[in-house]
Amino acid sequence: MSDASSDDTLARLAAVIESRRDGDPEKSYVARLFAKGTDAILKKIGEEATETVMAAKDGQREKIVYEVADLWFHTLVALAHFGLAPEDVLAELRRREGLSGLEEFAARKAAARDQEGKP
Repeated sequence: MSDASSDDTLARLAAVIESRRDGDPEKSYVARLFAKGTDAILKKIGEEATETVMAAKDGQREKIVYEVADLWFHTLVALAHFGLAPEDVLAELRRREGLSGLEEFAARKAAARDQEGKP
């Protein structure tokens, strides 16, 4: 699968989520999540993350994919809730591309230290 195809799938799913934001909570799961608010959306992400970890611990490849799909879906709902889009995350991943994870962590730690030292 190409990057463009992955980006397109996420963008299409984000558009569907956005289109259902103000729908009838009795007829749309997405509308129901938005109606319940931030805590409900974040709770679903926590549940799906836990289910992903459990599937991975069991080594069940198909279940891992299924649970990660649920996790990504609910994360897309959270992004929409906060006025963000998959492209925002993809841009951040592209920014990090080619950086060592250790270097990235050290840079964030240094930036946090600099922020704390400022009046």
